[in-house]
Amino acid sequence: MKKWTFAMLLIALALFGSVIVFNIMKQKGIAEYMANRPEPEFPVTVVDIKTSDWIPTIQAIGFIEPNQGVNIANEVAGKIDSITFDSGTKVTKGQLLVSLDSDVEKANLKSSQAKLNAAKSKFLRYEALYKKNAVSKEALDESEASYSSLLADIESQKATIARRQITAPFDGDIGLRNVFLGEYLSAGTSIVRLEDTSVMRLRFTVPQTQISKVYLGQEVEIFVDAYPETVFNGKISAIEPAVNYQSGLIQIQADIPNNKSQLRSGMFARANVILPTIKDQITVPQTAITFTLYGDNVYLVREDENGDLRVTQSVVKVGERIDAIAHILEGVKAGDKIVTSGQVRLSNHAKVRIIENDTLKVPVETPML
Repeated sequence: MKKWTFAMLLIALALFGSVIVFNIMKQKGIAEYMANRPEPEFPVTVVDIKTSDWIPTIQAIGFIEPNQGVNIANEVAGKIDSITFDSGTKVTKGQLLVSLDSDVEKANLKSSQAKLNAAKSKFLRYEALYKKNAVSKEALDESEASYSSLLADIESQKATIARRQITAPFDGDIGLRNVFLGEYLSAGTSIVRLEDTSVMRLRFTVPQTQISKVYLGQEVEIFVDAYPETVFNGKISAIEPAVNYQSGLIQIQADIPNNKSQLRSGMFARANVILPTIKDQITVPQTAITFTLYGDNVYLVREDENGDLRVTQSVVKVGERIDAIAHILEGVKAGDKIVTSGQVRLSNHAKVRIIENDTLKVPVETPML
């Protein structure tokens, strides 16, 4: 029994020993392999840093408005007698658009005008008789009052008829009419939209901290989604005198020439208020910047004493960002070579290999899905 137990112990020790020896040899083999393995070389794309002029901007959003725009409506109720415009056409100031039935008002005007000569003659006759003391001052005053009252009635009736003649208040483009011939309109019915689109306006807001950089006549670049490749140039025409105390924003208005009639009111627009150009600035592609909890970084590519290319992480201070370009204030200087893609696997002093790759190039047209 004792011999059998002793034999089993020897077998167990032999098994455990072989496992331990195997693991030791395995770790030694891995260590030798890793020691003899060549250093990894990561492919990256780079760009050489050069100075260039930087045009800073104040970015804002807003909506396009017409120079003038109004919904044409009637002041008094009545039935449409005539419509003298076509939808989508241009009209001039004072052009008749819609006429409401005014037969009763015109008849009353004729009646008053028919009485005018007699009232005027009576007043003139009483005036001459009063000078001869043939009539009293009271009779003269009554005749004058009757004559003046009739003149006022005539003016009132003309104004009433004119209010039933709906005209264009200014030159502009007429929209789609909302009424039909013979329709009865209650007061205030919207008939058609009229807009003066010769000059369009963009109203937007900027923070009060930027107000010192904004002035009348300042150039503004406007972009709308309907014409993504077109830049509309405008100028600031008005600045709100008061800052909104709740939001800290101030309203700005820019005028935009609309010679080709491309802009329409209600369009959403993005605006860049152009600030003075800054000479000899450092700009880099935004893809070169990596974002961490400790700040913004870029990888600088430099050659070591063995001639290998290695990267060094550098903290940068980023200013304004416009599209795919970032303005660098600190951390990079002219002549540096920085990594623009392939940073995911990089760390300080990693060995890299420069490749040519246009994967990050923005395509001319967005591919269809």
